[in-house]
Amino acid sequence: MSCPDKDPPAWELVDRQSVVTSPIFSVDRHRARSALSGNEHDFYIFHCDDWVNVIPITEAGDVLMIRQYRHGTKQVTLEIPGGLMDPGDASPQAAAERELGEETGYSAQQWHYLGKIAPNPAMQSNLCHSFLALNARETAVQNLDHAEEIRVVCVPRGEIEARIRAGEISHALVVVAFYYLSLFERDH
Repeated sequence: MSCPDKDPPAWELVDRQSVVTSPIFSVDRHRARSALSGNEHDFYIFHCDDWVNVIPITEAGDVLMIRQYRHGTKQVTLEIPGGLMDPGDASPQAAAERELGEETGYSAQQWHYLGKIAPNPAMQSNLCHSFLALNARETAVQNLDHAEEIRVVCVPRGEIEARIRAGEISHALVVVAFYYLSLFERDH
């Protein structure tokens, strides 16, 4: 059996209806028709602004991470700073710099773009951009949103892989950011 090198055709959008609108995301119902079968199906698409993630490395060489309660899993998670891009952010990096400062009070001297992913292209329209921030140091106080309760922690870089394997770092977008970091370090 050979693997064909041809993408399936795009589906035709027949109808679009807004189902939910919230301050963070909206959901649309798309009625689409298959170009191959002609059958129509409903698909629910979550729309939100692009996200950013930052892997800040302190001047001492530790990874600056955050602990916060996540309502979806009802658990405190170990993550890297990040969040939604705001309309006023000039670029993904500007959003990453803003999020790092707001969530930790730190800023960084050197920035590297690691890559972008589609968190779940089956039902989400946004992207997540990952950055490496080197020589991060505390330059201000946290400036958290009204619903954020974040504790900043320093994790030795050598512990990251073990913490991922143990499930302590379980946020998929954070794991991907560390994978991008491994690719970056391999290439540089």
